[in-house]
Amino acid sequence: MDTTTPDQALCRLDDIPDGGAIAVDAVLRDGEESVIVLRRDDAVRAYMNICPHAGRRLDWAPGKFLVKDNLLICAAHGASFQDEDGLCVGGPCRGEHLRSVGIRVADGEVWLDE
Repeated sequence: MDTTTPDQALCRLDDIPDGGAIAVDAVLRDGEESVIVLRRDDAVRAYMNICPHAGRRLDWAPGKFLVKDNLLICAAHGASFQDEDGLCVGGPCRGEHLRSVGIRVADGEVWLDE
């Protein structure tokens, strides 16, 4: 995983499987954090890799996520989050949101935009 600063790219758009997600380490205001980067077609979203239910990472193995039918599923307790806005629509933290991370896509790369 790469560590980035706000003026660096998090990853290439092609690094993210269409309909899937990857994790990257990014230096945010609060320090270094794991960030989930999701892609559906050319739409890209990023969220902190922290489930609002129990504060655990969402990946089932480092950088590996369960994404099905546009839902990101927390591997720990099964909370299901919409990829477009991070809203929990099923599981123990229904109604809560993943914390979004500002990004932008330019020249085929995903940049931190905080």
